[in-house]
Amino acid sequence: MSAPAAAPIPTRHVTSGGTRVYRISVPAFPHLPTNVYLVVRGEPGAPAYTALVDVGGSHPGSTATLQAGLDAVRNVHGEAWSWKTLSRIVITHPHPDHVAGLPFVRGLTDAPVAAFHTAVPVIECPDERRAAQQATVEAQLTWAGIPLDSDYATRLRRRSGNAPLPQGVPVATPLHDHDVLDGVFTVIHTPGHEGSQVCLRLDDVLLSADHLLPRNSPPLMPERMQPGAGLTHYLASLDRIEALEGVNLALGGHNGPMPAWKGRIQQLRDRYADKLRGVLDAATEPITVHDLMHAVNPDVKSVQALLLLDQTGALAEYLAARGDLVETRRDDGAALFQRH
Repeated sequence: MSAPAAAPIPTRHVTSGGTRVYRISVPAFPHLPTNVYLVVRGEPGAPAYTALVDVGGSHPGSTATLQAGLDAVRNVHGEAWSWKTLSRIVITHPHPDHVAGLPFVRGLTDAPVAAFHTAVPVIECPDERRAAQQATVEAQLTWAGIPLDSDYATRLRRRSGNAPLPQGVPVATPLHDHDVLDGVFTVIHTPGHEGSQVCLRLDDVLLSADHLLPRNSPPLMPERMQPGAGLTHYLASLDRIEALEGVNLALGGHNGPMPAWKGRIQQLRDRYADKLRGVLDAATEPITVHDLMHAVNPDVKSVQALLLLDQTGALAEYLAARGDLVETRRDDGAALFQRH
């Protein structure tokens, strides 16, 4: 049996205040690397403060890669951090690729956990989130016009049974917008991708979670499916981040660094404008979200389908709220959207 591939050496970024930020890429899911960040302040031989921002997935490949990456911060970069002296764990948002490894990490350290206050119930009682999802999935299928005996419906029901993390972990510090956590991180609430997501400013560096990514637009679902989700919130959060002054680098929840991060914001706005035009062009007659998704994405692959159904629902919801689409109901309860 061949030996497992060595984990990549974490990349190092230094803020204007001398804080070191190490980016560790872990395989949170198969084919989905997620960034975990170790933040270190003070002398490398005796750090005054260390924080872990996000924790990756719960499966052994993710947790082993996290361990290897953190060991490399110590052995390659010379930072004398340890699980015993870790100061803080911060969760940017309670999606499984960012939070599912938390029970594993809690088994190694007593460092207090911080998360946005609306994420606290999800992290502490993940089975309640799962039960809520399962209770509403049939209504969501009906609203989107998804055939109830289709493969899509089966997969969405299965997804609704997934908890964000294997077991609950106490959150010591509920965060609020504008908080300055531990005198280190400025908290910026950025709903849209997830209602309780936060970005964290650290000197001239922005840890932008899944709000701002270098390669992809973050998955969105309609606000009717999750408070704080949706395109209205996402675009408003982009405006808020763009207004920040003195930030020279953004580090997202996936992929590499973004030195030209304000240009990336404009690219995302343009991309969503194109998506909105596509939905408007397809809605010449009353049409369901399910059929809109196929009209706008005729070559959709199975692996993309659920995220595209979510996104199409978010786009249609946004256009209806703006008055560009009229939403009516079919006899079976499915929403129908038509260009105004």
